[in-house]
Amino acid sequence: MLGNKVWEGTGRTTGNRVLPGDDFRYVKLEISFEGMGQVLGTDASNMGTLTVFERVPGQMFAQGQGILMTADGQSAIWNGQGVGHPTGEGMGVSFRYGVAFQADPNGSLAALNGSFFVGEYESAADGSWTDALWEWK
Repeated sequence: MLGNKVWEGTGRTTGNRVLPGDDFRYVKLEISFEGMGQVLGTDASNMGTLTVFERVPGQMFAQGQGILMTADGQSAIWNGQGVGHPTGEGMGVSFRYGVAFQADPNGSLAALNGSFFVGEYESAADGSWTDALWEWK
């Protein structure tokens, strides 16, 4: 069951690289991004890097890691995986994903520890993105 929304943000892709795949039939994409939003009701920045590849035509798999940082110096490391598809608008993609966090157990982001979260990530051809994340109870 979905619980409370814990993150909502917007941002931009900051870098793309094409990497060799594990065999000759595909390549991997490395996509780095950063943005701003709110985590648990507090203004925060989010940055990370995703490694993406196409499993079968039209289906993409991504895994990534990054960090959320609040204006008051709190942070939470995240790791996640998801599946998605190209939107047909340039490099635009639509992903659904799961993520887990590691935060200071005594800090303002401690509520992110020990839970799993599911999210929606949408990017446009111009590199802009929107993202939202809910606790999965």
